[in-house]
Amino acid sequence: MPTSYENILLERRGRVALVTINRPEKLNALNIKTREELADVLAELRVDDEIRVVVLTGAGEKAFVAGADINEFAGRTAVQQRAVMKAKSIFTAAEEFPKPLIAMINGFCLGGGCELALSCDLRVASEKARFGQPEINLGIIPGGGGTQRLTRLIGEGKAMEMILTGNMIDAQEAHRLGLVNQVAPVAELEAKTMELANKIAEKSPVALAMAKTAVKNAARTTLREGLDAEIDLFALCFSSEDKEEGVRAFLEKRAPEFKGR
Repeated sequence: MPTSYENILLERRGRVALVTINRPEKLNALNIKTREELADVLAELRVDDEIRVVVLTGAGEKAFVAGADINEFAGRTAVQQRAVMKAKSIFTAAEEFPKPLIAMINGFCLGGGCELALSCDLRVASEKARFGQPEINLGIIPGGGGTQRLTRLIGEGKAMEMILTGNMIDAQEAHRLGLVNQVAPVAELEAKTMELANKIAEKSPVALAMAKTAVKNAARTTLREGLDAEIDLFALCFSSEDKEEGVRAFLEKRAPEFKGR
């Protein structure tokens, strides 16, 4: 039976799952409970063969995730904070999720929220979305991967500027930098995101998983190691029924029906 969650809403729309962080009164801030539930829902969807793509968003129009719940920082020791960050890391869970994961960003995307979006594979933003890593204003630095994933995505210079100043950027600037893949009018955000999600969900789940691994290797390995791994993953696709179906469909000039096998 699907699990019920206190701070997370889960909706299945055919092959796409919509996961909503449901703390709008707190601008969907990531407290411990929410991070644990996010990790749990991704674990649930990981083994759901009916779901091929997951869309992650925040409730309401004000925020995707406005950051960590700062109330939990007060009085916490270094050892305690390290334990919190290591336990059920939602950033690691998102990055290592084997299916395509799309962040639908509908407002403030700051601090841990920006880091969560960075942990996803694709990002679609409302034209009113705002992005930033404002941790420096609290006398701390990003701790959910911001210094690493942001730098790999937009380059050292701009990442350094965002992290050292704590300044926010708008959706258009985020798109120009490559931080987001698409920008949509507020009223069209969900439709545009679901259009992208459903297009991806039509592909072979086997090939999608292999493609994700190969692309992520580019930031984790040397070029030679990445190229060697790509060949292995490419060849592994040839063991799937989906590869046979894809080739047959191409030769027969019809749409393929991928089964994920």
